Amino acid sequence: MKFLYNILYIEAILKNIFSLFFFENDCLFMFLSLQKFLIFCNDKNNILQTETGYGHMNTIITIGRQFGSGGREIGERLAKELGIPFYDKELLTRAAKESGYCEEMIQMHDERPTNSFLYNLVMDTYSFGYNSAAMVDMPISQKVFLAQFDAIKKIADEGPCVIVGRCADYALSDYKNCLNIFIHGNEAFKVERIVKKYNLSEAKAKDMIVKKDKQRQSYYNYYSSKKWGRADSYDLSINSSILGIEGSVNLIKQFITDFETK
Repeated sequence: MKFLYNILYIEAILKNIFSLFFFENDCLFMFLSLQKFLIFCNDKNNILQTETGYGHMNTIITIGRQFGSGGREIGERLAKELGIPFYDKELLTRAAKESGYCEEMIQMHDERPTNSFLYNLVMDTYSFGYNSAAMVDMPISQKVFLAQFDAIKKIADEGPCVIVGRCADYALSDYKNCLNIFIHGNEAFKVERIVKKYNLSEAKAKDMIVKKDKQRQSYYNYYSSKKWGRADSYDLSINSSILGIEGSVNLIKQFITDFETK
């Protein structure tokens, strides 16, 4: 700001000089040029503020969510506004690539713990073969979880990002620069969103919400040491049916700012 004040002071001096020593047209030309220069300085100042704000942030954000609450949309919009990477289904592709496992198989077990010994044994033999004794003895659902677990850590090591679901908060529990968010909403809000998105009846939308949330809860509680959806499992819990998508994004952004400047 001091720099801009100095520029404005110089502008005032130059205007007086021009009025004494230059013709009117020349004076107008020089004045307009100086105005363009001041606009340029102001733009550079805005860029600098951006670079010293979110541009240099160091926070990783994980988002747990109820089905239909808009958790993915909130996370995606947040990442876009902060200019950082976003991972939801993208995480599955990354986990498959780095583990060498079939992406379709990882998708099949995504946030779905499977406890059937026979199913795991058959799918182990079919999908992965017998690479090692330890891997053969491990259920396929746990192999998929570990592949995602490793991918989450590698992604976090690369810098700030937004990761949705997959017990990311548990995987990054040792990371001091990680904020864990949970998005929930009332039933009417979630049903309305699901009806519009999937073109379902209200009854089917309600059934879908119950099924998906049960899967996510089972997966999270099975693999982590915390309880899915419970307030003390997260740093911030947001009711998106009250704040809306944009309001939820803005709240998280303010939360990040307060977290990084504490």
